[in-house]
Amino acid sequence: MEFGSINEIFEKNDRVHAELQVLLAGVTDDTAGILFEGEKWTIAQLVEHIATVDEGASKICNKLLSQARDAEMPASGPVAVSNEFQTRSADLGQRKVEATERVRPTGNFSIAESLARMDQNRLKLREIQPLFETYDGNEAKFPHPFLGEMSAIEWLIMKGGHEARHTRQIEKILKKLAE
Repeated sequence: MEFGSINEIFEKNDRVHAELQVLLAGVTDDTAGILFEGEKWTIAQLVEHIATVDEGASKICNKLLSQARDAEMPASGPVAVSNEFQTRSADLGQRKVEATERVRPTGNFSIAESLARMDQNRLKLREIQPLFETYDGNEAKFPHPFLGEMSAIEWLIMKGGHEARHTRQIEKILKKLAE
């Protein structure tokens, strides 16, 4: 399935991130540290988790695209994702999963610190955007613990979807607070 252009994926991820920033703008440190009933993590921990996943996805994209560059594999047409990625992503969106140890929050970061990490990571991704546009981002794969083998393009898409998922979760938590 075609998924638009690399630039469109980056723009969509930017919109998702902007939504998260707006949502968090009014969250105090006190509110960020409250563990609400039915939740495993505080808002601050959720934002830390998003930042950690972002950093990992960025490193994986860079690694996969560097492999494509080193193998002299040029981009070959429209951005596409595998049927497996689509099916697994849709399934994952319908259920709760337990984060792996590697991406569980430590509780050592404030929202501001985690957002700063995300901003740094966004800059790194923008730096490698030309690699996405020049080299084959579909061929080389790296395993995701729940989604299986994924290409650099799929990791980039997953990054935005993951942030959107947790943004919705934070939104629900803030609604509980307002009740």
